[in-house]
Amino acid sequence: MKKTFSLYLTLLLVSNACAQSVNPLSVEPVQKIVVPRGKSVSFKVQAKIEPGFHVNSNKPNEDYLIPMRMTWQSDPLVVESVKYPAGHDEKYTFSEKPLNVLTGNFEILVTVRAPEKIEPQMHVMLGKLRYQACSDKACLVPKTIEVRVTADLR
Repeated sequence: MKKTFSLYLTLLLVSNACAQSVNPLSVEPVQKIVVPRGKSVSFKVQAKIEPGFHVNSNKPNEDYLIPMRMTWQSDPLVVESVKYPAGHDEKYTFSEKPLNVLTGNFEILVTVRAPEKIEPQMHVMLGKLRYQACSDKACLVPKTIEVRVTADLR
């Protein structure tokens, strides 16, 4: 009995570790942006979720759900806004209420501004997209994907 339980526990841990290494969300590289001094520029972060998975929107229907969030280390640029796509409600067997989720391809629109008095330079912004991917059966551990954007400040 002890060996059977130990084998079961080992298989459970191995299968859980394999499932957690799956990354069903990917982000396309963002093309270089040009930001004139004193001006604002918008760019899109394009993401793709593999079939059979969803991620919570940035405004999930339940407080306990982990929302999708994008944060930026942008200095000297100023992040003016981050606009998330509208999620859609889907009903899953594990939840009494529909969940507000994203599936398939989506874009996050980011607007940045360069200060008036900045020296022309190349700058790399570092973004972090935090999300939790789920299937209709289980949720994976929350993950964070790094997004880099090269900005030509003029």
